[in-house]
Amino acid sequence: MAAPALALAAGFADPVHDAQRTFAALMRAMSEPARPVPLVSDLAPPTPLSPEMAAAALALLDYETPVYLDATLAATPDVAAFLRFHTGAPLVEDPAAARFALMGDGAALPDFTRFAQGEPDYPDRSATLIVQVARLGEEGAGEAGAGENALVLEGPGIKGRRIFSAAPLPADFARRLAANRALYPLGIDLILCAPGLVAGLPRTIAPHTQD
Repeated sequence: MAAPALALAAGFADPVHDAQRTFAALMRAMSEPARPVPLVSDLAPPTPLSPEMAAAALALLDYETPVYLDATLAATPDVAAFLRFHTGAPLVEDPAAARFALMGDGAALPDFTRFAQGEPDYPDRSATLIVQVARLGEEGAGEAGAGENALVLEGPGIKGRRIFSAAPLPADFARRLAANRALYPLGIDLILCAPGLVAGLPRTIAPHTQD
């Protein structure tokens, strides 16, 4: 006798209000770059998809938003089944064809240029990377007390400079942000998800460089 199929993990308990609350947190994170914003999620998605990334996906994805999964998430078929059922979003194997990319391993982020950068007349036709990290932190403004892995960021939505840290991320993450900013208005946007928190890193920000 064949083994019974496993039950699909549930989506939002209150789809309308939970999606609105999550979307509001994501929009606040993007409007206040590099500032961690609380995101409470009661979801219990299939691992390694985190509750915070699952909430972001359910709030942002629909049948018109192609999605790319990195190797960490794609290795678990239940993750793809969860996303297909609750969002209807088509999964694509080519990063350049995705409007959103879910990255389960922040340390193994592909080069940003592998994703859609937008077009001169349509810069919004670019990809947003939603990245799982273990921790997020904001260490205040200015450069004093910046930790070894901290980034000193500046740009719209940041008063002066903001010291921000997240892990794990690639060792050359600061260089990637600078290269991404140089493409503006093209380029990708990032949303980082950690336990209980999200943070936005839009294409408009860049690491501070000494004059």
